Amino acid sequence: MIDLGVNIDHVATLRQARGTAYPDPIRAALLAEQAGADLITLHLREDRRHIQDRDVEALRPLLKTRMNLEAAVTGEMLAFALRIKPQDVCLVPEKRQELTTEGGLDVIGGFDRVKDAVGRLSDGGIRVSLFIDPDPAQLDAARAAGAPVVEIHTGAYAEAEGAAQAELERIRRAVAHGLDLGLRVNAGHGLHFGNVAPIAAIPGMAELNIGHALVADALFMGWENAIREMKRVMREAAGNRQP
Repeated sequence: MIDLGVNIDHVATLRQARGTAYPDPIRAALLAEQAGADLITLHLREDRRHIQDRDVEALRPLLKTRMNLEAAVTGEMLAFALRIKPQDVCLVPEKRQELTTEGGLDVIGGFDRVKDAVGRLSDGGIRVSLFIDPDPAQLDAARAAGAPVVEIHTGAYAEAEGAAQAELERIRRAVAHGLDLGLRVNAGHGLHFGNVAPIAAIPGMAELNIGHALVADALFMGWENAIREMKRVMREAAGNRQP
């Protein structure tokens, strides 16, 4: 029906804040799988602010589901991904000064570079996703670049407050357009228990990637409980989809 990707970045954020060996994002990933996660997502940033190279290297052979590695479109990151060979790589924009990813990848503006990255990763046996805003032109460019998957950036929807319905409609239209193009359409960013159901209910939505909210909710309800409850809410909403 719909897959839940659990992002473990902010487990590593807690670890890096004190420079300790805990909490261990690898343990978090394996517990997430046991709780029903369909995949594990992690972002190896250029500044290594949370996930470290060793985390990705150690986790890759341990996962029983699949690894979705988020990475910037750089030679270093492409080489790393081709060495580790996760099942999926999601190419994302990245700025060192940002607290979190602020928007989608500009596939149109960087088309040749993105197309080359998609080709290199695909040739290496890795499925490629592009993290983009809900913009039909960017979806067209993603398809032209050869990406089989897109992940719709839901940050504007999550932050919209009074304009949330308008942002939700943008996402719905983008999902429909992506499906018409033959793309697998995923989504993520800023999703939590209070706003995830309308996104999960969009016809054709294949996967949601959620991290920060799950780590936050785990403080009060436990890591595995938070993951089980998120998956229940998503599946219930997906089961009530209207054509």
